[in-house]
Amino acid sequence: MKGRLGAILRPDQASYLERLLPGRDELAAEMEAHARANGVPISDPEVARLLEILARARGAARMLEIGTAIGYGTLALARGAGKGRVTTIDPDSDRQLLAARYLERAGVLERVEMINGPALDVLPTLQGPFDLVYIDALKSEYRRYLDRSLPLLGEAGLIVIDNLLWKGRVAEPPEEEDSSAEAIRAFNGYFMIHPQLNAVLLPLGDGVGLAVKTRPVMTEMGGPY
Repeated sequence: MKGRLGAILRPDQASYLERLLPGRDELAAEMEAHARANGVPISDPEVARLLEILARARGAARMLEIGTAIGYGTLALARGAGKGRVTTIDPDSDRQLLAARYLERAGVLERVEMINGPALDVLPTLQGPFDLVYIDALKSEYRRYLDRSLPLLGEAGLIVIDNLLWKGRVAEPPEEEDSSAEAIRAFNGYFMIHPQLNAVLLPLGDGVGLAVKTRPVMTEMGGPY
């Protein structure tokens, strides 16, 4: 989530966009309140709305989420995709249990596969293709998440990555050390010039990376060579 209004955009613009965003339903609002009260990192509402739009526009049948938390992004993906299925990974079993309760109340749990464990261990065990991959987990591992999920992404599949402006600290690094900001700063350059992607970074929420897979990776072609 963004650190504050105005962390990415000017305060007047940020306030305008915040006011313009439609209200959430009761369940989503409850999840947002829980996240605020308990310090749980979830997607910003506008990012969740983007996920729902992309899942619907892509007609996604299979989606992969790295970082379940309490299921806020999962819910957006499942709602957007209609009958599509979501596989979501998180090492925190307590949060996934809470996510399952929310998703059951939303009527989408039967279309969600929850895998408990570190994403870097789980990803090599999965079988693609997925139509959309959403990444919102440990910032220091973003590059490895991308590298390990790309072979699982189908042709013209979408990648969505949250927190790429990291509370405004990526473009204007603070005086104190911030390992997450440093990791994301290094990742952003890699993401934007990745040879298998056509990518853009959007000043939405806390900064969202959006990319489409334009060509297969070497492992899909029988490599490395």
